[in-house]
Amino acid sequence: MMGGMGTFGVWTPGFGWLFMLLFWALLILGIFALIKWLAGEASSRGTPAQKSALQILEERYARGEIEREEFEQKKRDLSR
Repeated sequence: MMGGMGTFGVWTPGFGWLFMLLFWALLILGIFALIKWLAGEASSRGTPAQKSALQILEERYARGEIEREEFEQKKRDLSR
């Protein structure tokens, strides 16, 4: 058997370093992608979605913080 080198023993001296480099590059990229995904998921859980100015105005009116006239005026101002 060709000096105990096996079937792929002839290719190892020439391309072994390439496969090792590819393996480590993929492993490192996978770890970075996992960290980025986990960090993005954690930050999106704690931050509520941004509301528009009109939504905030409607909520204030619904809670009774502002009167109808003030609501209508601010709504007109926002639509300009």
